[in-house]
Amino acid sequence: MRRWPDVRRYTDDIRQLAAPLTDARDLDPLLDRVGDARIVMLGEASHGTHEFYAWRAILTRRLIEERGFSFVGVEGDWPDCDRVDRSVRCRGDAPDDPREALDAFERWPTWMWANEEVVDFCCWLRDRNVNLEPAARAGFHGLDVYSLWESMRELILHLQEHDPDKVGMAVDAYRCFEPFGEDPQRYAMATRFIPMSCEEDVVKLLRAAREHAAEGGGEEFGVWQNAEVVAGAERYYRAMVAGGANSWNVRDQHMMDTLDRLLTRYGPDSKAVVWAHNTHVGDARATDMTRAGMFNIGQLGRERYGRDNVVLVGFGTHRGTVMAGNEWGAPMEVMRVPMARPGSLEDALHADAPPQAQFVFPPAGGPRPRLLTDWLDHRAIGVVYRPNREHWGNYVPTKLGDRYDAFCFFDETRAVRPLHVYRVEAQEPETYPVGV
Repeated sequence: MRRWPDVRRYTDDIRQLAAPLTDARDLDPLLDRVGDARIVMLGEASHGTHEFYAWRAILTRRLIEERGFSFVGVEGDWPDCDRVDRSVRCRGDAPDDPREALDAFERWPTWMWANEEVVDFCCWLRDRNVNLEPAARAGFHGLDVYSLWESMRELILHLQEHDPDKVGMAVDAYRCFEPFGEDPQRYAMATRFIPMSCEEDVVKLLRAAREHAAEGGGEEFGVWQNAEVVAGAERYYRAMVAGGANSWNVRDQHMMDTLDRLLTRYGPDSKAVVWAHNTHVGDARATDMTRAGMFNIGQLGRERYGRDNVVLVGFGTHRGTVMAGNEWGAPMEVMRVPMARPGSLEDALHADAPPQAQFVFPPAGGPRPRLLTDWLDHRAIGVVYRPNREHWGNYVPTKLGDRYDAFCFFDETRAVRPLHVYRVEAQEPETYPVGV
């Protein structure tokens, strides 16, 4: 029988580091830790927990209002999030109510962004933006790589109206993928077993989109980004079928590159908040992911911008409920999250931390308590979740103080409130860790 670590050794560390988290004012120490950082990445231990979404929104509001952060980049698709961005930035071609833009999310898992918690934040963001000049309005953008067909259709429609000479390259790329019926796994399997690929057509399309964006100015950024999504998705699907770490790395590389482009687009003084799963946000080098050859946006951000310019914040829970599916494309359901595994980080925090607590870690390089330097199992729940695997799965070995700069803990949590009762379209499964 497995012997679980005794978490009582961390009692003094937890009591020394923990601070109650009851309202927005309690986040002052975390705002002080952010300081002049250019990027703040806010994680989540699941894609379906109310407290994670609500407190990320509370912190993000303060970052935008008090520290001048320019936009939120989320683990979502560019075209879907572009509709939301146009709404929150009060564009005339977008709905006045962000709920309408979020309600249009169709790709499973729809609840990940089409939920009441995100509606509340986006309505606040639009209300703030409406009183500002367009250049000062904070945006909402998708960083992810999955929207291959949606991005191609957006490209074709735009080029037909604004740059007809380049439409042919977009149509050629679309026709290359067309035989696979918008099924990425069929395309990926075809590239593995027969000598074919749409890569050359996609590269030509990307080159044309970059030229178009350079000629057209700021409004053409979305054209360029949709082309980057097409190129990234094509690489991702080819890597996915081959297995291993590469597909995960292609995806996180794409998200980091998108973040870079957005920061450049917003200007040299711009700042970004990122919302993504802990497995993307927390530095992979402080987990077992690195042994599998994986990196993530938390690691890449620190490497590119420097540790002082990137603040990583993890989120976790001991028990409660979560919105998830029991397999890819399954109907969403409220699932019970059992008490955390004995000996885990969450088990230790349950024993000695306040029911809602924040931990702002001392700087790296100096003396640190064992809670921050020991390896501890740390819960990770994907959009696909099977609670009965808790005793041998759903956890990532972690050095907490190296993975994050701060951590928010909620002893008991509840599921998000989805806008949709049923999913509309389920396509490709995501890579390890499952569905994050």
